[in-house]
Amino acid sequence: MYRILKKRPLNPTVDFMTVEAPLVARKAEPGQFIILRVDEDGERIPLTIAGYDRAAGTVDIIYQIVGATTLKLHEKEEGGAIADFVGPLGRPTETEGRRSVCIVGGGVGCAIALPVARKFHELGCRVTSIIGFRNKDLLILEDEFRAASDSLTVMTDDGSYGRQGVVTVPLKEALERGETFDEVITIGPLIMMKFVVATTKPFGVKTTVSMNPIMIDGTGMCGGCRLTVGGETKFACVDGPDFDGFAVDFDEAMLRGGMYREFERHAYDAACNLLKKEAL
Repeated sequence: MYRILKKRPLNPTVDFMTVEAPLVARKAEPGQFIILRVDEDGERIPLTIAGYDRAAGTVDIIYQIVGATTLKLHEKEEGGAIADFVGPLGRPTETEGRRSVCIVGGGVGCAIALPVARKFHELGCRVTSIIGFRNKDLLILEDEFRAASDSLTVMTDDGSYGRQGVVTVPLKEALERGETFDEVITIGPLIMMKFVVATTKPFGVKTTVSMNPIMIDGTGMCGGCRLTVGGETKFACVDGPDFDGFAVDFDEAMLRGGMYREFERHAYDAACNLLKKEAL
């Protein structure tokens, strides 16, 4: 069992949690993920490592409450425990040799982007961060991004905080005024990453995307996380999660991701009903 040392809400639908997992913390790097089960009868879900402390032996995770398992995780309290917490899995984000990068995060994807921004910042790279949310109430990790960035732009769809608009607006502005980036790294909803890639492509800027499809075993055996990249089948769990954004078939990835929405909705409703009964 893995003890929950800290837990706090970041917004109404997103939680931050620190878990005691020394073996994972010892080898974790930005861009990697873990797979957990809340209890022995639970499903396996992947969550990206949002931070780690090797000395303390802890790993941070940030998750959005969207399905049955994240709802059960949300019900856990500090001092409680998680049945399984396996990792680190996946390939770490490549951070060596860059002098200037732009990190573009959207929604809860910012939890994945933050440790990447921190790593680049620690290496002395100039970090330009752009983070976007639907509205002010959903904003997360602003202070943490500001500390890890030389420049930070916050966007909201409705203009309730920061600048109004989508993340591609300041990105395109920066590229048009001649700012040079060794790499743009984008992490967030598939549709957002697709448009970030469309924005950088005319400028020929290397663009990396972090793909997080449905996973089961996390070792490449089940094939559930397959993607088409450059016309070839890749598995996000072992070949990624980072891929060349210009080569990813986003339309296929979005179609596959949508296949599970109705099932997830039913599972979430069932979990809600179960938790209500347990509370009676």
